[in-house]
Amino acid sequence: MKTFLRVAAIYDIHGNLPALEAVLHDVRQAGVDRVVVGGDVVPGPMPRETIAQLRNLDISAEFIQGNGEVAVLEQMAGREPRAVPEQFQPIIRWTAGQLGFEHQRWLASWPKTLRLMILGLGDVFFCHATPRDEKECFTRLTSEERVLPVFAGLDLTVVVCGHTHMQFDRTIGATRVVNAGSVGMPFGEPGAYWALLGPNVELRRTGYDLARAAERIRGTKYPQAQEFAARNVLEPPSEREMLEVFTRVEVH
Repeated sequence: MKTFLRVAAIYDIHGNLPALEAVLHDVRQAGVDRVVVGGDVVPGPMPRETIAQLRNLDISAEFIQGNGEVAVLEQMAGREPRAVPEQFQPIIRWTAGQLGFEHQRWLASWPKTLRLMILGLGDVFFCHATPRDEKECFTRLTSEERVLPVFAGLDLTVVVCGHTHMQFDRTIGATRVVNAGSVGMPFGEPGAYWALLGPNVELRRTGYDLARAAERIRGTKYPQAQEFAARNVLEPPSEREMLEVFTRVEVH
């Protein structure tokens, strides 16, 4: 297996093209030799444009599916995704309607997990939420007792995940678990979050023109464009607020 020197982990873009553009600028400045896109590229306000940006990357990239891709692919196959709460179903339907057969085939080709050798870190395992499921939730506050069974017996040294849109770097049993945060829908301080891997782990935040991004998003036909611009770009929910939400649905 090839060993990579520096890898950028970018997760949970959610069709926020302006945030992705800003992060990719910083990724190029960091001199990475591989990008891992960790799922939930969609749904979001600019799905086609975001996918086009990623398909035309000038850096080698790997992709894994998140729960967003799973839901959109189910919708494109003519099935209502049962795991999606009712209030989010319109955005899944809209996103599926924006994509064509080539998009569907590409998203469906992504695996659920990935392993890469990274200098200084060794064998790194990438998943969207947990190694066993792309929908499970845990945060930096989830007790080790509760989350340990998810990682026990897997012989994983470093795991990189996303899904809950808040960065952390913690140890669970013998496994270092890193949440890269969210590029397009952060919780906490506004910005675009990602992780730089090799030889250490650096949790990064990229600033960008939030007002201009909000304007671009409001100009789309996304069903929740106004809310996305206000609540996911300009003034995201606080980390404290979202930690309370995720505590109610965390892995057990």
